[in-house]
Amino acid sequence: MAEFPFEISPMFEGERVRKDGMFVELGGPKSLGLELVRAMAMDEIEDDKVTIIGPDLKEMEEGKTYPWAMVFNIGGELIEADLESVIERRIHDFINYCQGIMHLNQRYDVWMRVSKDTAAKMDSFDSFGKAVMMLFKTELPFIEKMQVTFYTDQAEVEKKLEEAKEIFKTRDARTKNLHDEDVDVFYGCTLCQAFAPTNVCVVSPDRVSLCGAINWFDGRAAAKVDPEGPQFAIEKGDLIDANTGEYSGVNDIAVKLSSGEFSKIKLHSFFDSPHTSCGCFEVVGFYIPEVDGIGWVSREYQGMAPNGLGFSSMAGQTGGGKQIVGFLGIGVAYFYSPKFIQADGGWNRVVWLPAMLKEKIAETIPEDIKDKIATENDATDIESLKAFLQEKNHPVVANWAAAEEEEEEEEEEEEEEETAVAAAPMMMPAAGFQMPAMASMPMMPAGKAGGIKITFKNAKISIDKMIVSEKKD
Repeated sequence: MAEFPFEISPMFEGERVRKDGMFVELGGPKSLGLELVRAMAMDEIEDDKVTIIGPDLKEMEEGKTYPWAMVFNIGGELIEADLESVIERRIHDFINYCQGIMHLNQRYDVWMRVSKDTAAKMDSFDSFGKAVMMLFKTELPFIEKMQVTFYTDQAEVEKKLEEAKEIFKTRDARTKNLHDEDVDVFYGCTLCQAFAPTNVCVVSPDRVSLCGAINWFDGRAAAKVDPEGPQFAIEKGDLIDANTGEYSGVNDIAVKLSSGEFSKIKLHSFFDSPHTSCGCFEVVGFYIPEVDGIGWVSREYQGMAPNGLGFSSMAGQTGGGKQIVGFLGIGVAYFYSPKFIQADGGWNRVVWLPAMLKEKIAETIPEDIKDKIATENDATDIESLKAFLQEKNHPVVANWAAAEEEEEEEEEEEEEEETAVAAAPMMMPAAGFQMPAMASMPMMPAGKAGGIKITFKNAKISIDKMIVSEKKD
């Protein structure tokens, strides 16, 4: 593709632009980043036009971070509003086809970098915009006309961001009265498999995509106009467990898309075969064993959670398309689902949220639990979190006493077993059996003065076969 100053190929998908090789950063955690697609009438679009409002690439200073918004207007006979968010998610694909230009995240969390090598070959975002639009119209021929505006001016980006948030909110509200049991088909998405090869993104009426950009209606529209594309229908099959959200059809697709790494996915479970986490998720949940509760931290939050970790650290542990028990990536809209982690207590298990996230989703938090959920203003570590939860009498506190009582009972049972073993007569080996040489066995001191004690709690241990044999020279 000689008309562009950089190479374009799917082989560059997954390419990372590291800080030492970066010319400029656009959006991301240090600034504002936005992408938006709007369906327009054909006569309102000037095809292939690129408009830049604010400093262009040649006017930017190397190593700096700039605010960034890109608004694509699309038109065509088959174009409808339901396709806007679907086409938005393809921005991630097509930008990453461009050599030396890295794109992460979605919606109002966009993070981009332009490499020094690519910046040396182009002095304007104009060629970049034309390349992305060319890819869109080549891959999605139902898009007949397209234009894009790039914003790098802080005030303009802020203005577009506020407009976009209202649009996103309206889109997300469409599934409010539609639930998993009302449909026979869910939808899958493989857009993130370039970065997370075993990720299995399942979109149901009660569970938005992890990136937050694709809901059930979006999946349906995408599968209709682009049957061979990254969004596709999943026959949900038989209901195995309504509480955890386990379906035979979802399990089948989990095996297929993960190449056999996973055999099941439970849509509304935090601990048992949870949904895989890609890396584009908007929020990451984390289990806090000291309080038997779950905290959530959003991408925008720059501080530390009570477990001493920030979003990026937990995202690094959680992402990659894995099932990580104790961590879970989700889209913000999942908080609004009546099935939100229902298998593990729902909102009654939530103990901590960043203040900005709590305020953002305040309308969906049950009133009887809202004031009992801590923020960074109430708790910054485990001890202060414990104190806050006790003071507010959070539902998890009731579990602490039960857990302590169970632990005491287990310790009493262990002591009784130890006493019984000590009082039991020594069992003699059967005829012909020779004890292993003492030199090959670890020496453990008698009594309670030495040695170690290992206690398994809430553990499930399965042993198919145990063989005790003499070590032969």
